[in-house]
Formats: sequence, structure tokens, C-alpha cells
Amino acid sequence: MRNGIGIVLGVAGVLTGMAQEGGLPDIAPKAGWDTLPPAKAAEGDWPWWRGPKLDNIASKGQKPPVAWGAGSNILWQVRLPGVGHSSPSIVGDRIYITSVNKEQGQATVWLLCLARATGKTVWQTEIYRGAAAKIHPDNSMASATPACDGERVFVSYQSSTSIIMTAVGSDGKVLWNKTVAPYNTIQGFSASPNFYKSAVIVPVEGPKGSYLTAFHRATGEVVWRRKLREVNEGYAPAVVAHVAGRDQLLQVGGTYTRGCDPENGALLWECEGPAKKVCVATAAFDRDSVYATGGYPNRKLMCVRANGKGDVTESHMTWSSDAKVGYVPSPVLHEGLLYAIADQGLMRCYDTADGRVLWERDFKAPFYSSPTVVGNKVYAFDRKGKGYIVPTGRTSGAIVTNALPSGVFATPVFLQGRIYLRTLGDFYCIGEKR
Repeated sequence: MRNGIGIVLGVAGVLTGMAQEGGLPDIAPKAGWDTLPPAKAAEGDWPWWRGPKLDNIASKGQKPPVAWGAGSNILWQVRLPGVGHSSPSIVGDRIYITSVNKEQGQATVWLLCLARATGKTVWQTEIYRGAAAKIHPDNSMASATPACDGERVFVSYQSSTSIIMTAVGSDGKVLWNKTVAPYNTIQGFSASPNFYKSAVIVPVEGPKGSYLTAFHRATGEVVWRRKLREVNEGYAPAVVAHVAGRDQLLQVGGTYTRGCDPENGALLWECEGPAKKVCVATAAFDRDSVYATGGYPNRKLMCVRANGKGDVTESHMTWSSDAKVGYVPSPVLHEGLLYAIADQGLMRCYDTADGRVLWERDFKAPFYSSPTVVGNKVYAFDRKGKGYIVPTGRTSGAIVTNALPSGVFATPVFLQGRIYLRTLGDFYCIGEKR
């Protein structure tokens, strides 16, 4: 024990079944693999990246503050060890969040459990200690958001050689560590895990191999694995949604946007774009279509009907935009309108029916964090720490701004009228004092 905090060491450096270079084989699911209840979000929780419905829309009836700052509507404020850009995973009275410390070429990655009411640390588990990964200076080894199924917390992260998936129990003890695939890219890993039935799924795209891999949540055994198109880079997570009448695993890949069967990873359809080399943002979706933004070196936002088969580039792309779109921030879709922010600060509202730009506002500030819809407002935070509150709707309205002393890379979580916001400095709970 140290300062009342239990430190549990994960043995990430000595893993069985380490992936070897040269490609990993496909693995088909075995009969009877689905042995656990599906992961479900309880009311008042935000257990995984982009929330209960994977759409970055806060639950109805919330009224978070529209003004905050030093000494104003700050319920608690804590300094986390190290750095990181992951969003919080919030389940019950606990908050799960990752962080990393890098020093002299070595790195330590932690999963932290905080008390939701106070921000105080309940436990801190070390899940990796070893050589630091080579990544972009704006990235971190703690950029993927943890996902919680109610009993276990799952973290995907990059070591110096591979992508690793770790499962941690609610008591902070490491349950299993598994190497997903060998990995080495320019920017560094950031894809958050997602659930389907008894599986936790993560994509890996890089020059050492590109795969979708599903692990059994309880045991860590590989349920299935599928090779993807070969690309040099791709950083977007894969999300499971019911679109076009079927469950689909949706991903904005490095060169193709795709829908796969979450039962076995088999490709259902794919559409070239929105970039020629690399994408980062998470797909948005509605009942029939998928919306993808990116990337590098070219950019566009595109809408693809998700009822196709095979390569649908020439047949199912409904519309696409010009290049004034986001690379890192993910768009949010609400009531037929798509709100998107470019990395350079241009915010647009698109009509999803035809891709028309209904209005735009240039904040003239850099962004990584993604916008969130809360009631009839869109909340967004720039890399310098300023928050923007923008009315939803087909016409542009008055914008409210607030500032914090540190920049924001992570996307905040909105629950029960509170904003859980990670900055490059402190982690805040913003809300009205009662």
C-alpha cells in the first residue's frame, strides 16, 4: 500500500502467445462462444467511448452549466498522475480512466478508478511498464477510452512493439493480458474497444498487419480474428450498431470505410474513402446510413448507405463534401443534422438527406476533442481549453464560450447535469452546486 492506494502490477512484458511479424491467421468463431450476458449501460452511466448508444448524445433531461471557470461551478478538480487523452468511462459510483508517465525512454501505463462523487483515487493499477512507444507528440500511450461491461474494465493500448488488450476487475486486479497484434506507426494507437455479445473487439491497422480481433470478455481467448485491407496507418475505433436492418461493426479504416459482421468479422461492405491513407474519427450512423470523416492527405465527409455487399464505392455513396472537414474530431448526428468540427476550428451543420451545409461558424482555434449533443445544445472544447456551447438546429444561433487554464484533447462526458472533463492539466467535474 502507498498513500492508501493499492498498486497492482500487470505483467505486460511477459505475455504468452506473442504475435510474430509476417501476418496473423484468420480465426473463425467456435460454436457456443457467446456465454455471457451482453454488456448494457445502466441509466446514468457512460461505460464506453461515445456513450451508451455510441452516438455521443447525452441522455435527455440534463441541464449542465453553461458557465464555468475558476471558482465557478467546479464541483471537484483533481490532478491525475502522468498524461493521457482518454475519455472517462463512468459506471455507478466509479470513474475509470487511463494515464501514462514517460521518462528516459521508459513508460508506465495505469488504469485509475476514481470516486464519482469526489474524484478521489480508489485504486490505481499498473498495466504496462517497459520501453515507451514511438508516437506523435500530440498522442499518448493512454489515448484509447476504457470500456466497462459492469464487471470488468477493458483497456487497449500500445507497447513498444504491439497493441495489448488488458482486462481489469472492479477491485483493480488484472484478470488477463493479451497481445492483439504487432504494431508500429507514425502517429500511435488510439482505437477504443467495443462490445458485442460476450466479445470485446478492437481494430489494429498498421504496416505490420491490419486486423479486427474479438476476445472473450471473461477469458481473453480469441473468439475470432479477421485480416483487413493492408494499410500503413489507421486509428479509428470500430463500433457496433444496428444499421440497414442488421448488426454491423462499423469502422472508418485507413483507406476504406466498412461494415463487418460482428458475429465473425466477415466483411459485409466497404466504400473507398474518406481518405487515401489514414483516418482517425469514429463513424456516425442512423437507421440506414453511415457517415465518415477524414483524413490524410485528402479529406472529405461522406454518407454511405449501409445495405450493400462487397465494394459499394460506385453504388452506395449518397453524397460527399468538400475538404473543409475534420480529421481527428468525430461528428455527432442528431435529428437528421450532422454537426462536425474540423481540426482547424470550422464547425458545420449538415443536412444528412443531401449533405448541404446549413450553416458554419469558424472558431479559429485547433480541435481534437469531439462535439457532444446535450439537449438542444452542442458542447465542444478546443485544444486551448475554451468551451463552446452552440444551439442545435437548422439555423445558426448565439454561441456561449467559457475557458479553463489547460487545453482539452479528450472528449468530455455529460451525466446527470455534470460535465466530466479531462484537460492537459486537471480532471474536472463541472456542475451547479446544490
